[in-house]
Amino acid sequence: MEIFEIVNESGEVIGTAPRNKCHGDPSLVHRAAHVLVFNGAGELLLQLRSMDKDIQPGRWDTSVGGHLAPGEDYETAAAREMAEELGITGIKLNYLYDYPLRNEVESENIRSFYVIYDGPVRHQPEEIDEVRFWSLKDVRLALGTGVFTPNFEQEFGLYEKWEGAR
Repeated sequence: MEIFEIVNESGEVIGTAPRNKCHGDPSLVHRAAHVLVFNGAGELLLQLRSMDKDIQPGRWDTSVGGHLAPGEDYETAAAREMAEELGITGIKLNYLYDYPLRNEVESENIRSFYVIYDGPVRHQPEEIDEVRFWSLKDVRLALGTGVFTPNFEQEFGLYEKWEGAR
């Protein structure tokens, strides 16, 4: 059973709770790290969530996403999740932004990073059914059609805003 640290709105740890309690009780704010993996052509790697996932099964999602283990910082969690989910290691993470994700199922404080990577990808079959690179144009065309998780659609909007401000 996974245990998550519960944080207040300032991000300070105020307790712990099991995953199955956090996913279903939006009052239990916990932390997650995301990584957007781009290739040298500017395409974005997305993962197709396994049909066995408890949240948003069978939808395309952010390249990497995972919860922080107790005592873990965002960057360590992002690197660990990137290694576990995609087999990518030894790549410098570049900070993007922090944002709150709030919905009827869960509440997360997310820190996002990006990497540029053209090497091999070995996805974790227990959590991911498929991975593939998408052109940003194809992502934009598919927004709002139900193929992506709502979380990814929010993330992509934030990324485009970040990119536009650069």
